[in-house]
Amino acid sequence: MFTRLFVAAAILTAGPAHAATDDADVLAPVHAFFGGMATYDQAAMRATVQPEGSVALLRKGKVVRRTLGEFIDGIKPGKDRIEERIYDPLVRVDDDLAVVWTRYDFRVNGQVKHCGTDLIHLVKMEGKWVIAGVADNSRDTCPG
Repeated sequence: MFTRLFVAAAILTAGPAHAATDDADVLAPVHAFFGGMATYDQAAMRATVQPEGSVALLRKGKVVRRTLGEFIDGIKPGKDRIEERIYDPLVRVDDDLAVVWTRYDFRVNGQVKHCGTDLIHLVKMEGKWVIAGVADNSRDTCPG
């Protein structure tokens, strides 16, 4: 009797069935995307995304929308060092769909220019996680 109750409880609390995915697998294209951005490497960035995916940047009460491809086209080499750092990412996965919710700060020449939250959703295509969309908000006053 105890065994049957234990098994029933385990089934009821197990959540959706899906193949095990390590958070690192989901975060790999996110880190590669930001790494490509830091080196102004558009090809590296494109390798991590669905170019037709969406970007929604919340800036000063307005939403700036473009495709991921258009966003990448705007990352052109410059004299400044840019870097987006993410902190404490929360990863959720269900089968071939994943989401990353994370705090970030964006730096130019090592100085924080703005910060906020990134919301990144990914899909698994042909066994590989790719970024399908990004949304973020932005604040100019950031913790030190």
